[in-house]
Amino acid sequence: MSLNTVRHDYKVTKSDREKLHGHRSLLMWFTGLSGSGKSTLANLVEEALHKMRISTFSLDGDNIRQGINKDLSFAPEDRTENIRRIAEISNLMVDAGVVTLAAFVSPYIKDRDNIRHIVGEENFVEIYINTSLEECERRDVKGLYKKARAGEIKNMTGVSAPYEAPVNPDLEIVTDHQSIETSVQTILDFIIQKLK
Repeated sequence: MSLNTVRHDYKVTKSDREKLHGHRSLLMWFTGLSGSGKSTLANLVEEALHKMRISTFSLDGDNIRQGINKDLSFAPEDRTENIRRIAEISNLMVDAGVVTLAAFVSPYIKDRDNIRHIVGEENFVEIYINTSLEECERRDVKGLYKKARAGEIKNMTGVSAPYEAPVNPDLEIVTDHQSIETSVQTILDFIIQKLK
């Protein structure tokens, strides 16, 4: 933190913004391997929430890396910085009274714990999209696993870099033999209770 800055507290609070929106704000953090379905599920959940007149915003790994985090690599220290920046952005969105959906591999437990610390335990919902590596490789929607197996991609989570699964996620969705519709409904049922 800079010694030459002073935090300014504004009159309109998070609570005021939540009242204006008519619901609580929180961060829904979707974590899992590449190809697990994080972005697909986050997108469909956001669409359903939007139809229910809930104010939402989605943050996605590829989109963020094309903008604010385009200076970062996939080395472990840059992955940590990537997630830290996203956590800070998410914190601003939650403070704005918006239900924020974030879909990121976020492979390290310590980084996800740091997100929880930044946004606050009461504002953080960890959703583990538990899809087997075999199923993710079968889907391989971006062709990343094929490239990683050919040695064209280094630090590929699940192949040449670790993925530390959540020990006690708020919600776990096992997608290997479950329909997208069932997964979306399970997440919605869980989240709607949190927004009251």
